[in-house]
Amino acid sequence: MDRDIEKDLLYWKQQTNHLPILLRGARQVGKSYVVEKFGRDHFNNILIVNFELQPELGSCFETLNPHDVLQKLSLLMHHKIEPGKTLLFLDEIQDCPNAIRALRYFKEQLPELHVIGAGSLLEFTLNDANFRMPVGRVQSFYLKPLSFKEYLIAMGYRDLREFIEQEDLKKPIADTVHQALLKQVRNYMGLGGMPSVLKAYLSSEVNALGSLSRHYDFNQCRLQQAILLNNYRQDFGKYSKHTQIKYLQRVFEKTPGMVGDHFKYSKVDPDVRSQYIRAALELLQHAGLMYYVYSTAASGIPLITLMNEKKFKILFLDVGLMVYASRIEAELLLDNIILVNRGAIAEQFVGQELLAYTPHYEEARLYFWCREKKSSMAEVDFIITVGSEIIPIEVKAGSTGQLKSLHLLMNERKMKLGIRVSQQPLNFDGRILSVPIYMVSEIPRLVGAI
Repeated sequence: MDRDIEKDLLYWKQQTNHLPILLRGARQVGKSYVVEKFGRDHFNNILIVNFELQPELGSCFETLNPHDVLQKLSLLMHHKIEPGKTLLFLDEIQDCPNAIRALRYFKEQLPELHVIGAGSLLEFTLNDANFRMPVGRVQSFYLKPLSFKEYLIAMGYRDLREFIEQEDLKKPIADTVHQALLKQVRNYMGLGGMPSVLKAYLSSEVNALGSLSRHYDFNQCRLQQAILLNNYRQDFGKYSKHTQIKYLQRVFEKTPGMVGDHFKYSKVDPDVRSQYIRAALELLQHAGLMYYVYSTAASGIPLITLMNEKKFKILFLDVGLMVYASRIEAELLLDNIILVNRGAIAEQFVGQELLAYTPHYEEARLYFWCREKKSSMAEVDFIITVGSEIIPIEVKAGSTGQLKSLHLLMNERKMKLGIRVSQQPLNFDGRILSVPIYMVSEIPRLVGAI
């Protein structure tokens, strides 16, 4: 499967002054696949060092001298390493912290060599209080599940992706195209963007007698989703103490059903102290299985300066896994899934899309706005910035819906533009930009053109 991050990796390769890369992201989002494909496509050869499968290779990094490291690796793996021609891939690098430390010296003493490190549980090593990250000598890239546009490419709908990227306010979207894209959004919501699930989906294609359209077996995909969720549960013991596992399991079970709501520790388990729930949340965040959406006052940039860490919502890693974990019936997947769970699935999708299109070299953050007054409760689902402008985004799962909170915020903060994401076609009334749910990726471009 083609991934958009490959373009950034190619740009990185072509730079004379490049830094070693740490590719970060949750387990099973495709990190190893992307690096190995990139190495095969753009280098003469690739040397893969997997510290989980080959723990004995960790001894090569007892010295941090890159020339000594390469000599040992070359001899032990019978592989010639040529700077500029060989990509050195250090997989499951968290199992060898010295290899992370060595990245600094690769940059300083052997800058012509291209090195990428990755690991499913890398965040736990990087966030360890006793670990010193080689700041300024390493570049982080972040990989997430396939975005909706990447999904379209994987499904063979390159033309629909190109349409999304070119469509603007100058001409209306044909209803047939609009409905086709909404159908693909519904499909994506049921599948999600996990590579193994999409692979299972594509391999399940069956020929229906007398039909010109393609047909797939959703059950194969749901089986793969169940396997993924079970694998994540089995990982809990790798990054938590035995006493914490029960809290991790409880939070992990509850979070898919809490997307879109203000997170309350008591909703997870009223009999468990909040500090244990909070610790479990942080571990799940480090594992990449959930994201915080923090409240912000939305009165200045950067948004983080007016963030309230005590008031937040959450997103799950992947909309397809969220749908499966929520036990939504299979027949709803191709019906009107956008409306299910009070619009929480639509909110998860939009949040996931906003995360996906953050530049791969930036750690993504999401924000929302709310006002909790007895006489005037209000909330806007997402707050983003485009250039120097703060842009509020309201997600409406249905075809209709009032925008009281959006207008309230815009009036209070004197904002010129607000965005409604819904199933409606692209439209602009002079103040509210109505963006169809399949065009979340194009929001910065559309805003810039107004």
